[in-house]
Amino acid sequence: MNLVPSSTNSSLDSPTSGSSITNNGSGSGSASGSGSSTPTSSRYENQKRRDWNTFCQYLRNHRPPLSLALCSGSHVLEFLNYLDQFGKTKVHNHPCPFFGIPNPPAPCPCPLRQAWGSLDALIGRLRAAYEENGGRPETNPFGSRSVRIYLRDVRDYQAKARGVSYEKKRKRPKPKVTAPTTDG
Repeated sequence: MNLVPSSTNSSLDSPTSGSSITNNGSGSGSASGSGSSTPTSSRYENQKRRDWNTFCQYLRNHRPPLSLALCSGSHVLEFLNYLDQFGKTKVHNHPCPFFGIPNPPAPCPCPLRQAWGSLDALIGRLRAAYEENGGRPETNPFGSRSVRIYLRDVRDYQAKARGVSYEKKRKRPKPKVTAPTTDG
C-alpha cells in the first residue's frame, strides 16, 4: 500500500497558495506540470496531486503525527476545519443582520470560510487520490458517512446564510420541433 506522496510540501502556512480550494476557482500555472509529473498532466491531475501532498503534510504536522493508514473521517473533518482559516467566502452567522441576504449592503465581522463547492471538489479529488495511492475504497476516509454529512450540513448552512437555495433544478422537457409541411 503506497500511501506516501511522491513529493512533500515544505510548509502548511497557506495550503491554498498553490491550490484552487478557494472560491475563485483559478488554478496556478499551466497544465504542463513540473517536477515529477508528466508533461501531459491535466490541471485536475496537478490539483489532485497538490491537494494530496497538502493533506499528507497536514497528517505529518498533526500532533501526534498520524499515518495515513490510521486516518479516519474525523481526521478529514479536522483538516476541513483547519482549511476554513484560508477561505475567501463570507459566511454570515445567525446573529448577523445580513444572515439570509444574498447581497449584503455593508461589511460585517462574519468569518471567511471555504465555500461548500470548493470543499466538495477537494474531497472528490482526495477520495480519488487516496485510491490511486493504494488505499482500498472500503477504507477511504474521504468517503466516510461523517464527511458526507458534514458536506451536506455546510451546503445547507451556507445556502441559508446567503439566502440562496441549492435545490436540484428540474430539467424542462425540450419542446418538440415539428418540421414545417409543404402542402400546396
